[in-house]
Amino acid sequence: MKFSLFFEMQVPDPTPDREVAVFRNCVEQAKLADELGYHCIWGVEHHGLYEYSHSSAPEIFLAYVAAQTKRIRIGHGCTLLPHRYNHPIRIAERIATLDILSQGRVNWGTAKSGTRVEREAFEIDADSLHAQWREAVEMIPRMWETDVFSHKGRFFDIPPTCIVPKPVQKPHPPIFAACSKPEQAVEVGELGLGALNLAIYQDEMLAKRVSAYRAAMARAKPLGRQLNNHFACNPATLVLKDDRRACQYGFRGALFFLKAMVHYYGVNRPVGRINISRDFLPDDQLQRFMDQRNTPQSQLSSIIGDPSSAREMVQRFVDVGVDELILVMQTGTTPHEITMESIRTFGEEVMPQFS
Repeated sequence: MKFSLFFEMQVPDPTPDREVAVFRNCVEQAKLADELGYHCIWGVEHHGLYEYSHSSAPEIFLAYVAAQTKRIRIGHGCTLLPHRYNHPIRIAERIATLDILSQGRVNWGTAKSGTRVEREAFEIDADSLHAQWREAVEMIPRMWETDVFSHKGRFFDIPPTCIVPKPVQKPHPPIFAACSKPEQAVEVGELGLGALNLAIYQDEMLAKRVSAYRAAMARAKPLGRQLNNHFACNPATLVLKDDRRACQYGFRGALFFLKAMVHYYGVNRPVGRINISRDFLPDDQLQRFMDQRNTPQSQLSSIIGDPSSAREMVQRFVDVGVDELILVMQTGTTPHEITMESIRTFGEEVMPQFS
């Protein structure tokens, strides 16, 4: 099992100073994760998702982190491929440059973006979203593999062009794709890509999804020159030595993360402040959440509590076949010092059991 960190860069009630602080805090969290032996940091790309995600230029953040770390992998989780967000040539150039400067530490995740806010701001046709992603994700590995690249397709007509530089990882950086629906994990497996999944399932259902992905991987016709048989999930996480304190902060943060995501991924096109609570849960609700952890009815959606409880939950992910947990510790309601404490506690008291 590999353990990584996930950065949305959530900023509740943003002000310029708070926004600056979140970016600086995320860098410090990534540096601590590097020191403690975490596998990767994953930075999202979103646009206009006020409070939920201020990570609109992850290539800058990830390059800055790469310069200040030594071992931890640098993950785009994910680059938006529809071409009004990012032209494929620019993606190939940026990923290769980051791979060079990080000395071969890049993981490249791909996505489409499912929010109306982003699609409409960039004037993207929702009906062709998947087709745009598919054409781009097929093109980019070939850009890295050939000296002179050309392409003529539905969305792109590129004359013979030298795409430079080339990445240092051979044959190319590992390629992943976001999977927000069960059937997407099967398609991603058939393309030979690593799967980046939401953590919202009960054990049996997640085990079936992993099994379907592995079966698809077995019959894969890879887009690139290597298979990336890797299934990851992103549970909301907060682990402190004091179990109740971890749950107070952790469940508040997990609910903010979940409700903010639902706010933007619904059918509406919201703009401005998210109308959800930023308060601690009432004692009776908190106790119910604590009592439901690690019961047969509980979902594999969060890792919240003391190290003992966290180890029990991680083992459940191991048992269903997950390869990597991309831990969502930075949430809009969790103070930086609490997040740092959680990164250290998890790294010192949970990770060693699974390495």
